[in-house]
Amino acid sequence: MKMPTWQAFSVVAAAVLLGACGAEKKDDTADAQPAAVRAVPVASVAVTAQTRAVGVLAPRDEIRLAFSVAGVVDSVRAEAGDIVRKGQVLAELKRAEVDAAVSQAAEGVEKARRDLERARQLRIDEVATEEQVQDLTTAYNVARSNVDAARFNARFARIEAPADGIVFERMVESGELVQPGQPVMVLGSTASGWVVRVGLADRDVVRMESGAPAQVTFDAFPGRTFEGKVTRIGAAADRVTGTFEVEIEVQPQGARFARGLVAKVALPLSPLPDVAPSATVVPITALVEADGQRATVYVLDREKNVARRKDVTLGPLLGEQVIVTAGLVTGESVITDGAAWLTDGRSVRVVTDDRG
Repeated sequence: MKMPTWQAFSVVAAAVLLGACGAEKKDDTADAQPAAVRAVPVASVAVTAQTRAVGVLAPRDEIRLAFSVAGVVDSVRAEAGDIVRKGQVLAELKRAEVDAAVSQAAEGVEKARRDLERARQLRIDEVATEEQVQDLTTAYNVARSNVDAARFNARFARIEAPADGIVFERMVESGELVQPGQPVMVLGSTASGWVVRVGLADRDVVRMESGAPAQVTFDAFPGRTFEGKVTRIGAAADRVTGTFEVEIEVQPQGARFARGLVAKVALPLSPLPDVAPSATVVPITALVEADGQRATVYVLDREKNVARRKDVTLGPLLGEQVIVTAGLVTGESVITDGAAWLTDGRSVRVVTDDRG
């Protein structure tokens, strides 16, 4: 079985770190004393293909509201937590500049109209040319477009609630200068449910299926597990984090959900190829040297209280453990703490507390 690159890298990184810890060799006189080590039994565990991630709870329907035109905020009529109704005015820009723009545009249309009528009369009298009339016609049409735009902008100098909902966040204050598209507040509705959004690495997202069940826990609700379902898998990675956004729908089940609660999510993955339902595993900290699928560990010989060097073959990672496909059997004990200092046959003393 060929070990995926990401897994091999993780194992090698752990081994290199341990090797660095063991780079400072003790002097030969230390070999006369048993080395203090810790050991754990080699275990056989069920291989559950899943990944874990942390995300934030939010309403499924969440809208960032913004003005379509630039201006100075005159009033903000809703606070975070307010329940609002569709069509309710939530914020307005100062009308002076907006109304002045409409008036100026209207005056421009009137002037362009008078100039065009005068040119047409002069054309009849053969004083003005046809080209001059066409130029003034174009100027008149542009002026009309300008007044239409000014009136359009005036309509968008206020923000109205597009639907019934709750104001989750207010992001500006009166007197602030805002630009078109700058978020003013966040409005949402809990009627369509709650979701947790998490970021997953590419190695996990390719093994994720829409509709898959998920288990969600919150520190805010200790001892409770909420059932969830994957409802959306991002099609592209985030440019900054390099992760793919996955959305998990979760039901409150009587709990008082609130926007922003931190959630821990366990998500099932499709099984890895060539991985049996159960496998022999050891902690990553037991690896002294690793190169791809090959690694070295020290096994405790309890009869002689010595460490025995063994070469093993590695499989995929399982959290903080790694699957061993050859070289170890269940019941043996591998040395973790202190393994980097050992040599084959070195006498050891197993400790069970922090004092040794």
